[in-house]
Amino acid sequence: MGEYIPSPVAWVRERVEPSERSAGTQGTTLRATGLPVIIVTNAGNKTGAVRKTPLMRVADGENYVLVGSVGGAPKNPVWVYNLRANPEVQIRDKTEVQDMRVREVKDPAERARLWEIAVAAFPPYEDYRKRTSRVIPLFVAEPVTS
Repeated sequence: MGEYIPSPVAWVRERVEPSERSAGTQGTTLRATGLPVIIVTNAGNKTGAVRKTPLMRVADGENYVLVGSVGGAPKNPVWVYNLRANPEVQIRDKTEVQDMRVREVKDPAERARLWEIAVAAFPPYEDYRKRTSRVIPLFVAEPVTS
């Protein structure tokens, strides 16, 4: 991956910077909610630059579910296109960092099961789904095995 380019979005930087600076002991929740976030590090699909995105921590066993909701906005977040182009990621969950590979969930039954897990972890996802006409992308991040 290329050079790290911090997000132009203030709240994203406010989660990523303390987490990275403290090796995962700070910046591990979504603002004042107290709900846990993970930091997803990936390559940009156009620049190849390193991107870091805080996402809600939605665990499914040893995997993570990544939800491209953007609060129900009409467009996908940029990181969705990054993951589609470059599925190799690194995930920081507090102090643990692991290499993972993502895949977009296409199977309807798997998608329904994972959506329930996501909504249980962060109930506003259901409101976000109702706000938008797009299908909110779901990805599964799975540990890289040697």
